[in-house]
Formats: sequence, structure tokens, C-alpha cells
Amino acid sequence: MAAIAENRAYRKIINSWSMYDWANSAFATTIMAAMFPPFYRSLAIAAGLSEPDATAAWAYTTAFGLALAAVMAPILGAISDHTGGKKRYIAFFVALGVVATALFVILGDDNYLLASVLFILGDIGFAGAEVFYESLLPHIAKKGDIDRVSTRGYALGYLGGGILLVINVLWYMQPEWFFMANAGVALRVAFFSVAVWWAVFSIPLFRNVPEPPVVRTTGPAAGTSSIGAGFRRLRHTFGQVRRYRQLLIFLVAFWIYNDGIGTIIKMATAYGDEIGIGLTDMTIALIITQFVGIPFAFAFGALAGRLGTKRSILLALGVYILISIAGYFMQTALHFYILAFAVGTVQGGSQALSRSLYGTMVPKSQAAEFFGFFSTSSKFAGIFGPVLFGLVSQLAGGSRLAILALITFFVIGGSLLLFVDVDEGRRIAIDEDAAALAAASWDRPSPDGITT
Repeated sequence: MAAIAENRAYRKIINSWSMYDWANSAFATTIMAAMFPPFYRSLAIAAGLSEPDATAAWAYTTAFGLALAAVMAPILGAISDHTGGKKRYIAFFVALGVVATALFVILGDDNYLLASVLFILGDIGFAGAEVFYESLLPHIAKKGDIDRVSTRGYALGYLGGGILLVINVLWYMQPEWFFMANAGVALRVAFFSVAVWWAVFSIPLFRNVPEPPVVRTTGPAAGTSSIGAGFRRLRHTFGQVRRYRQLLIFLVAFWIYNDGIGTIIKMATAYGDEIGIGLTDMTIALIITQFVGIPFAFAFGALAGRLGTKRSILLALGVYILISIAGYFMQTALHFYILAFAVGTVQGGSQALSRSLYGTMVPKSQAAEFFGFFSTSSKFAGIFGPVLFGLVSQLAGGSRLAILALITFFVIGGSLLLFVDVDEGRRIAIDEDAAALAAASWDRPSPDGITT
């Protein structure tokens, strides 16, 4: 009976953690990928920008938001490892993202600068919360279960984001059915629904996922203020980075190839809008991506068990190279549908397995700090893809060559991934945790608030 109860409690924690992927994927789909980029371009064009310049403005906006999030992530991660309260940090960033997204309803027909500010704030909320959310993964997943849990999160994210996107598309296509004046009003209601969805479905994580214990070490962070400890631990991690050589190689590889993935996600509809594909067709294509991604995210979790996590990621990167080549020749909505299907087969699997592979090489005692590095590597890297896309679009007078240029990210990132010794990386993480446990005093709050 005890085993049954323990298993039930474990499933509840995993399901509640995974539901946050369901919650925040609404922002990733409707705002980042599907409906907001063409809307933003329409605001920029109405304000007087040319087609390529409007695409570039969106690219630079996404890059700036990522840069701010990247600067904050490792510092906050280090602080939370010292103080605990990872869920408090998640709550703060969720609130920031939700409020910024809700304010999209006030945007006028040409106010693309205010749209940039609100999107950047929403993106910081999205990215900041994700750092601490992902840092919970090594704590909640049982040994040998991390790939399955990570891919489950991504699969639920596809499902949740896809369901809301379908609803948003119906509002946009038939606003009169839902008592809305026109498509412009429907778009703003869709943006507001993302804020509500994100807030409501985050609740299970806050209610059911336990806060990890805090390790008080005798190292450089001991006996200092929270902020001071955060900076000291961060500096210490940088100083010891050679102990995590395999992790570092993986981070650089991920930094590069994930930049290509992120740029495709954020620039696809802007590119489609520029070459004349309608918003309805593009949004339907992204719905295809979402729902194709659900079974394939699970499939990649199973594939990792047979082929290995690293090889499975490399397979996905090969598919992305083919997608980039095909994107250069894209002409019609049908082409967009086909490429959306192809993206759906690899997007969730490649990102979920990257997250879980990293998690197996991270010491649990420093999970938030290291996931801060993980987030920073992806977000700093994520700056360059959109910037490159924007620059090539402006220089070439269009975005076709920008799509083709993304191949570079997948080739270089995949080549570096080949050199990662995963077993060695895992051994180092285990040794580090053993050393931390030997030197630590664990803070465990009692019901009356007294720590032991």
C-alpha cells in the first residue's frame, strides 16, 4: 500500500510539473510563433516601415528580449540555489509575463514600439520562469526517468498550446460567431486569452510540486547575504567550469543549434507573411506543428531509450537542415503546411532531449544555478539567430537567404555535440553531489516555520 501511495504521489508531482509546459506554451504558440509576429509586422508597416524592415524590427525585438533574460538568468539561478524559493521566482516571472501579455489589448493600429516593449517584458517573464521551472526537473524525476518526464512536459505543451491556438484561430476567422466586432478585436481577445491560460494552468505547479531543499555549504557562498551568495556561487561555478568539461562542450553545442531552432520558431510566420502566405494558412500550419509534435515528442523519448539521447538529438538536427533548405524554396501555403509537419516531428523531441541530457550532467545541489547557465547559453545564443535573420533580410531585400543561413547553426552545433562524452559528464555530476552532501547542512522547514 505504501508503494502504491508513493507512486500516486510521484505521478501527481510529475503531472503538476508537466502542466506548466501546458500553461506557458500558449505564449510560445500564439504570441511567439503564430499570431503576434504578423500582427507586429502590420503595426510596423502601418507606422511606415518597409516589408524587410518590419521583419527585421520583429527579429531585433525578439533578440533584445532574449538578451535581457540571458543576463538575469544565471544570477537569479545562483541566488535561488542559496536561498531556496524556486517557486517564488517562478511566480514573479509568471506574473510579469501574464500582465505584459494581457496589456496587448491596448495596442493601437500602428504602435509597434509599445508592442516591442510589452513583448520584451512578456518574453522576460516567459524565459525567467522557465529557468526555475526547468531547475526543478532533476529534483522531481526519479533516476532513469528524466527523459520520459521531460518529453511528457513538451508533449503536454504541444497539446495545451495547440488547443488554445485552435480556439484563437476560430475567433480570428469567424469573429461574428463569438460576438466580436472584427478580426482585429478577435486578435486582441486571443492575446488576452493567452494571459488567462498561462495564469490558470500554472496553479498545479505551485500547489503540488515540492520546493527542493537548500544546501548550505561551507564554500564561497556561506555566511553571506542572498545576493552576495548568488554572485559568489556564480563566480565559483565559472572558476570551476573545467571540472564540467563535457557539460561545457554540450552547452556550446546547444547554444548554437538551439539558436537555429528558436529562430525558426520565432521567424516562420514573419517570413511567411513577407512572401504572401495568409495569416489563417500560417496559423493552421502551426496548429499542424503542435499536434504532430505531441506523438513525436513521446516518440523521441522512446527513441532515446533505444538509440541514445545524443544520437536522437543529432537525428533531429539532420531533419532541421533539410527543413532550412526546403524553406528557401517555399512558395505556397501547401509548402508551409508540409514544412510545419516536418518541424513538428523534431521540434519537441530535440528540445526535450536536450533539456534531459543536460539535466543528467548537472549536480542536483546546484540545479538552478546550472539551469541558469543552460538558459543563458540558449538565450544569449538566441540573440544571434534573429539578428542574423534580420540583417540578411535587410541586406538581401528579403528573407529567403536568411532561412538558408540557418543551416550553419545546425551543422556547427551538431558537430560539437559529437564530441560530448555523456557518461563522463554524468560521473562528474554524481561525484560533485556526493562532495556537496558531505559538506552540507540541509535546511528543512518544519510546520511551525523553524528550520533545522
